[in-house]
Amino acid sequence: MVWRRTRPRMSKPLTQAELTVLQSPISNDCRVLYMLGLRTNANTATTSSSAIDYKSLLALLNGDSKEPHYLRGRQINSLLKQLEQVGLVTLPLDIDLERSINGKTLLLPLLSEPVSDFDVLHKQHTAMTQDWKPNSALFKEMANLLGIIDKTFDDNDIGEFVAYWLGRPSSIFSEFQWTQKFANNIKRKRLASGYSATIVVGSQQVKVAAGIEADDNAKKLVAKYASSKKS
Repeated sequence: MVWRRTRPRMSKPLTQAELTVLQSPISNDCRVLYMLGLRTNANTATTSSSAIDYKSLLALLNGDSKEPHYLRGRQINSLLKQLEQVGLVTLPLDIDLERSINGKTLLLPLLSEPVSDFDVLHKQHTAMTQDWKPNSALFKEMANLLGIIDKTFDDNDIGEFVAYWLGRPSSIFSEFQWTQKFANNIKRKRLASGYSATIVVGSQQVKVAAGIEADDNAKKLVAKYASSKKS
């Protein structure tokens, strides 16, 4: 019987966007976690990572150290938060890094080359500016990816985001990453306690439960009631 030596499967080459972020000031542990823990078996079509396996990731990060530094899943989550902050990882709506995510999958948005419409947004990296605005087309794409139902935002949302990052002038990101961060911020606000989405029906503002919109018949009835009340 002849044994043949099989070659390990090669990962897809790094995209320029990935390379730029990986060369930025992040910890080497974050680089190892992304490159060898999340990216190796990721689905390039969907940009989904393989399922999180705390045991194997802890072994990967500890290497041959006789005194392992990484002992708990929450330490992995801490590194994932850093990867999220620099735009290498995006969290689906149902994932909370304050809890165990063992068995869950993450999104690696820079794994695939961006479509031409967004390609330019990766090229220039800047600090936050007072007149910054999110890229509307990219925001819609990110909102869909993150499962955000209410995609509306106003100047207050932008102002709050800008004010926060103006206080961190050392943070340098691409326009793609800034808009991505803004979308993540909107997601967190949507999940916050006390948030209630509204839609305008006739002359009224109607509260909408998550994922539910009034159908056309309901809108017509409210509009009819509002007009008859005026008359």
